[in-house]
Amino acid sequence: MTSLDRRSVLRAAASAAAAGALVTGCDPTRDQDPGGARSPGGPGSSGAGSASPAPVRAARPPTRAPGLPVQIEHGPRNGRAVALTFHGRGDPKMATTLLGEAERAGARVTVLAIGDWLDEQPAIARRILDGGHELGNHTLHHRNICALPAADAYAEISGCADRLRKLTGTIGSWFRPSQTRRATPLVTELARKAGYPHVLSYDVDSLDANDPGAAAVQRTVLDAVEPGSVVSLHLGHAGTVAALPPILDGLRRRGLRAVTTTELVT
Repeated sequence: MTSLDRRSVLRAAASAAAAGALVTGCDPTRDQDPGGARSPGGPGSSGAGSASPAPVRAARPPTRAPGLPVQIEHGPRNGRAVALTFHGRGDPKMATTLLGEAERAGARVTVLAIGDWLDEQPAIARRILDGGHELGNHTLHHRNICALPAADAYAEISGCADRLRKLTGTIGSWFRPSQTRRATPLVTELARKAGYPHVLSYDVDSLDANDPGAAAVQRTVLDAVEPGSVVSLHLGHAGTVAALPPILDGLRRRGLRAVTTTELVT
């Protein structure tokens, strides 16, 4: 993406955020993403009849963090790092712009991808990994996983794991349950059965899925973040794209750096 394209996307993101535009993402009131998440254009798009993308370089395998609980909410509080984690779905061009902003600031993030998004935008997996970021599992269809019967919940976890394995060679570094902050014991057990030693929760909720605008997202994150925090954010939201540069600047001013979740906890 050229600098002119980047500026155009950022201007559009800021305008949409200021207008309170609703862009698709991880909203617990929705099971299915509206049509906006199925963008046929932009980097990583794969419309009907398009050639399959080349395999991406292998992702990290599931992270093991001895000494930490099965369900991880944050990392060490005595360090100078935080993890920005993004629920993965939405317009790939917007996602690419956000990843580029992180890279320009020297930051690395963790993307928890929804499996049907990877089906629609398989090239986005390459973009995430080529940027030095981390890729994980946020279920296949983003259903309310804690309310599902065991067989259906396992299908949500293993279905996304299968997509990740096909695209990257592994099932990804982390599993995060959909439409909930914390997994139930059953979902935790099913995640471990699927190959994930840990379930990734978070201690800071940016509330960006409600589209409050970039300034509110920035304020919510910077007011709550502390060393070791795992921050929940979302791809596909204009306010999040516009908020990321000032969030990263605010972290830098506090002597904090954004790293992948694996780097944070290991």
